[in-house]
Amino acid sequence: MFNQLKIQVQNITKNSEQSVDERLKEICVLLKESVSYYDWVGFYFKNGDKNELKLGPFAGAPTDHTIIPFGKGICGQVAESNENFVVPDVQAQDNYIACSITVKAEIVIPLFKDGKNIGQIDIDSNTPNPFSKEDERFLEFVNDQVSQIL
Repeated sequence: MFNQLKIQVQNITKNSEQSVDERLKEICVLLKESVSYYDWVGFYFKNGDKNELKLGPFAGAPTDHTIIPFGKGICGQVAESNENFVVPDVQAQDNYIACSITVKAEIVIPLFKDGKNIGQIDIDSNTPNPFSKEDERFLEFVNDQVSQIL
């Protein structure tokens, strides 16, 4: 499944007819529609010089969490740690910001450009513990492709 999606992601990022935001939105929609346990897919980016993340393109239910301070929630922790964060059970996390009561698990992968953490891809799942190392490697690939168009 992920091998086919990698080709589609590359095709989207190479489409210079669309703006960067349009391509990012298309990637979010593709992932949400193609992976049964990806229920919300979005990009957060560092908000200028502020120590906070700002919501970029996403696919799924609208969220109130359009600005996330560094250190808060899973996304805010990844902004500081620069490391992947896989949460099999969000209820077990003390520093979790609930976007929806249906969310059971979350995966956040940092997005690097020129060695700097400039954002992340964030995926919520309504399925308990669905994410594997394969998801991590695939989402690292997605972020690598995205970094080339930013």
